Amino acid sequence: MMNGRTSLPRHILLSGALGIALWGCGGGDDGSSSAGDGSGGSGTSAGVTSGSTSSTVSGSTTSSASGSTTGSAGGDGTGGSDAATSGTGGSGTGGDPTGGAGTGGSGTGGGTGTITCPSPALRAGDTNRTVTVGSASRSYVLHVPPAYDGSKPVPLVLDFHGLGGDGPSQRSGSPYPAQTDPEGVIMAFPSGLSGPSGPAWNVGPCCVAGTDDVAVAKAIVAQIQETACIDPKRVYAVGFSMGGGMSHYLACHAADVFAAVAPAAFDLLEENVGDCNPSRPIPVITFRGTSDPIVPYAGGYSSVVRGMPITFLGAKRGFEAWAEINGCTGSPSAENGDGCSTYSACQDGVDVTLCTKQGGGHEAGNARVGWPALKRHTLP
Repeated sequence: MMNGRTSLPRHILLSGALGIALWGCGGGDDGSSSAGDGSGGSGTSAGVTSGSTSSTVSGSTTSSASGSTTGSAGGDGTGGSDAATSGTGGSGTGGDPTGGAGTGGSGTGGGTGTITCPSPALRAGDTNRTVTVGSASRSYVLHVPPAYDGSKPVPLVLDFHGLGGDGPSQRSGSPYPAQTDPEGVIMAFPSGLSGPSGPAWNVGPCCVAGTDDVAVAKAIVAQIQETACIDPKRVYAVGFSMGGGMSHYLACHAADVFAAVAPAAFDLLEENVGDCNPSRPIPVITFRGTSDPIVPYAGGYSSVVRGMPITFLGAKRGFEAWAEINGCTGSPSAENGDGCSTYSACQDGVDVTLCTKQGGGHEAGNARVGWPALKRHTLP
C-alpha cells in the first residue's frame, strides 16, 4: 500500500538532550498523572469458532481458568443473513453462507462462525501474568473489570508504559479504565525490558535492543484470548510517552491484529517512518501538548537513550504522515472543542486524528475523547 508513497520533507530540529525521568511520567488529562490511552470498540462482534487449548500463566490476585482459544472458521460464498451469537449478522447478496455467526455490516462473503466464550468466566481484579516469547518470559498485568461477566465478546486494550515505567505503574496511572470498565473491556499492561535508560520498548532505532516487542504484543493478545471472551476484531494498542511510540510502531507493523491505536506524547520517528507500511489502513488518534518539554510539539532530535538517538517528526508532520500512509484525501477538519482535527476521507473508511492541548505538557491523552473515537473501529 505504501509503494510509491512520496517522501516526507526532512526537517531535523535540534532540541538537545531530554530528561529521562520525564519520558516515563507526566500529568494525566482529566486529573490523571502518567498514563496511556485506553481504547476499545463497540458494535457488532466478529464471529470465530474456538478450539480447545491450554496455557500456563501466573496469577496473583484474580483466578482464571484455561478455556478455549479463538480460531478462524466460517465458510465461503456470498452471504445471506447470519444470526450471530453475539452481535448482529452481516448481510450480503446471494445464497446461504456456510458459517455460523457473522459480523455486522454488509457485503459479500460467508459467515465466519461463532465466538465460544471460555468457561468459567474470569473474576474481576488485576492479575500478574507472564507469556513466553522465544526464550524470554515477559510480564503484564491483566485487568478484568467488574462489568465483565464472560457471556459475550468484549474488546481488549493493550496499554504501554513510558520509559522507565512498567505494567503495574501504567495500570495505576492510566486514565482509561475509568472509561472502559463500565463496558466490561479487558485491559493488559505489559512491562518492557530494560535498556540503556531503563525499561522501554523496541521501536526500531530505540529504546531497547534484542527484543521483538511486536511479537510480544501479539503473544499477549493470543494468551488472553484463551481465558477471556475477546472479540478478535476489537483489539487496540495505546500508550503514553515511550508507550505511545510502541503504539505507533504496532500500527505500522501489526495492523492485522490491532484495529486502531491511540498514542499520547510521542510521534512517528524520522528514522523509521519510511518503514511504516501497515498491511491495511489503520485508524490513529494522537494526543499531544504544545508545551511538551520532552517530545517537542514541533519535533526534533533526542539523545535521551544512550547510544540510541532519535528524531521526532513533530505533531503536525506526524499527523500528515499518518494521513498519507492511510491514503487520506482533502484537508483535515478544523479543531473542535477538544482540540481535535481529523482527516476523515481516508481509505477503507478509517480516519486520522490529532488532538492538541494548548499549553499541555508531557502527559497522557484525553480518555474521554480517545475511547469513543477508537471503539467505533473494528478490523475488516
